Amino acid sequence: MRNFFKTMVCSLALCAVFAGVARAEAPKEINFGLISTESSTKLRDAWDPLFADMSRAIGIPVKGFFVTDYAGVIQGMRFNKVDIGWFGNKSAIEAVDRAEGEVIAQAVNPDGKVGYYSVLIAHKDSPYNAVSDVLKNAKDIVFGNGDPNSTSGYLVPGYYVFAKNGVDAKKIFKRTLNSSAESNALAVVNKQLDIATCSNMALERLETTQPDKAAQLKVVWQSPLIPGDPIVWRKGLDANVKEKIRNFLLNYGKTEEEKKILNNLTWGSFRASSNDQLLTIRQLELFKKQTELAQDNTLSEKDKSARLKTLDRELSELDARMKKLQAGK
Repeated sequence: MRNFFKTMVCSLALCAVFAGVARAEAPKEINFGLISTESSTKLRDAWDPLFADMSRAIGIPVKGFFVTDYAGVIQGMRFNKVDIGWFGNKSAIEAVDRAEGEVIAQAVNPDGKVGYYSVLIAHKDSPYNAVSDVLKNAKDIVFGNGDPNSTSGYLVPGYYVFAKNGVDAKKIFKRTLNSSAESNALAVVNKQLDIATCSNMALERLETTQPDKAAQLKVVWQSPLIPGDPIVWRKGLDANVKEKIRNFLLNYGKTEEEKKILNNLTWGSFRASSNDQLLTIRQLELFKKQTELAQDNTLSEKDKSARLKTLDRELSELDARMKKLQAGK
C-alpha cells in the first residue's frame, strides 16, 4: 500500500509538471517577426491593423517584433522570442534549418500571382540600362547588394546575374554595400548607389508611400518568378494557438476592409503552404554553390571533384523530392 501511495504521489507530481509545461507553451502574447527599415513607423502603420484583427480572432495580443535584418528574426525564433514571422524564402530556409521553424502559409499578390521578382534598379538618369552595362562598367559602380539572407536581394541576383556570368559581386565593383530592399531603393534615389538589388514588391510599396521617389527609379533587370513570401511559425508554439492562427490567415482578406489592409502590405490573401515551398530555393542555392565551386581555382582537382559530387547528390535528392511533390505523392 505504501508503494501504491508513493507511486500515486509521483504520478500526480509528474502530471503537475507536464501540465505546467503545457500551460507555459500557451503564450500570453504573440510576437510577429518583421524586418524593420529606416521607415519603421510606416511599417508599423501598415502592419498594426492586421495584428489588431489577428489579436481579436485568436484571443491573444499580437505584437510586431521589429529587427534590422533577417538574422535577427531567425535568432528571435530560435530563442522563442519570435512566434511567427514574415520571411523571404532564403531566410525561411535558415529559420526551418536552424530555428525549428515551419512554413504554414504563403502570401498571394493582389493580382492573384503566387510570387514576385528580384530586380536590379538604377536612377532614371543612369547610363546603365541592362546587366551587360552593369558588368562592363562594374569597376566604376557603387553597388547595393541585399541582406545575405534575402531571397530577392541576394540569392536570386547572386545566381542569375553574377554566378551565371562567372563573376563575384564582392570583387568586381568599385564598392559593395549590403542593406534592405527599401534602403537600397532610397540610396539609389539619392544617388548614393549606382546599381542596387531590390524586389518588385518593395518598389510597389514605395510607389504607394513615396511615389515621387519611386518615379526616379528604373529597372535594368528582372528575375524569373520567385515563390511568394512564406509565413513561418515556430514548431513549439501551442497547438491550439497554431490552429487559430492558421484559420485566421487562410480566411483573411474577404471583406473590403481586410482587402484594404492586405493591399497596404502589397498582398491579396494567404494560402496554405509547407516547407516544400522552399525546395525551389534550396535547388537554386545548390546551383549557385555548384557554379561557384566549378570556377574556384584555389582547390585541388581532387577536392573540387569530391565537393561537386556531394552537391550533385544533394541536387539529385531535391530533384526526387520535387518530382514526388509534382506527382502529388
